[in-house]
Amino acid sequence: MKLIIAIVQNRDADITVKALTNACYVVTRLSSVGGFLHERNTTLFIGVDDAQVDAILGILRKHCHRRIRSKVVPLAGIDSAGIERHGYIEVEVGGATVFVLNVEHFEQI
Repeated sequence: MKLIIAIVQNRDADITVKALTNACYVVTRLSSVGGFLHERNTTLFIGVDDAQVDAILGILRKHCHRRIRSKVVPLAGIDSAGIERHGYIEVEVGGATVFVLNVEHFEQI
């Protein structure tokens, strides 16, 4: 048995959960926040048999999309008015960050 932990963007969460449940997978959904952009994400927990992992990954690939986001970052130095300078960087976000873990014991109480 495997435990799949998938961190997805909130924009993709509803359609991804719907696709997983329509395919008869049980999903636990938790709100989470990313560290770099401080954006809200959704973390999905899915317990499956080993043979179902590829099907889950396929659903995640189909519904979790990458996007480009801009982030304001401080630049080195201060301008002539004494104000800290800032710039923008583009960051690729989205898709899904997926962990597949072996489950030694599972019990539903």
